[in-house]
Amino acid sequence: MRSKEAAFVYAITSAGVVYSISKFCRKANFSTCECDRRSNGEYGADDWDWGGCSVNVRFGMRIARKFIDSREMEDDERTMMNLHNNRAGRRAVKYTLQRSCKCHGISGSCTTKTCWKSLPDFRLVADYLMKRYVKAKKLTFLSETKKQIYNRNALMRGKRVNQFLTDPKPRDLVFIENSPNYCEVNYALGSYGTQSRLCNRSSHEIDGCDILCCGRGYNTHRIRRTKRCQCKFIWCCHVSCKTCVEEAERYSCK
Repeated sequence: MRSKEAAFVYAITSAGVVYSISKFCRKANFSTCECDRRSNGEYGADDWDWGGCSVNVRFGMRIARKFIDSREMEDDERTMMNLHNNRAGRRAVKYTLQRSCKCHGISGSCTTKTCWKSLPDFRLVADYLMKRYVKAKKLTFLSETKKQIYNRNALMRGKRVNQFLTDPKPRDLVFIENSPNYCEVNYALGSYGTQSRLCNRSSHEIDGCDILCCGRGYNTHRIRRTKRCQCKFIWCCHVSCKTCVEEAERYSCK
């Protein structure tokens, strides 16, 4: 697929590889990787300075690029899309790094403070990429004739050669084709639609009936189910329970 969803999958996969490698590197599990101490000794705002063991995310990005990008062997539009999204995913980890600090001083006072860069919870990286997914940009590629003219003019102006009209930023996710309608059944695309899917009437998230049912509404089903209840331990040694019947409601998309 060449849709926004595919862009997100490639980006978050690439980010996950960078995150894992950087995390193991931080724990000194790689003999070829050390802490990133290049900023140590530099001063920041509010009377603190860089020090300690910052996560070496550059090492993680470099190894992840060799590992992930090596799968893209073709010279076509989809490869360009995948490589861009892989790169955006790697950068997402770098953009979401957090600052951790430790105070130094007599009797717990914070006369000086040392800070270093650390990995956030991966959920924050995923949330960042989800925001980029919502704002993903569609690529418009040049025809072969226009590509030759465009590239020649770009080279004459000393600018980089590009194969598409849109000029996405490094942190943008990009796609080529519009997303299919996942609300409807389309076996060719692997979409089973949402008809008859169970939903949560009180939820405003993606499992809620309003969203999951795609505006078609939902059916309400009353069900009766039995379960064990009023259980007691009887000496010695077994548990005695009664059988209770309860009614409940379930909701499914029309």
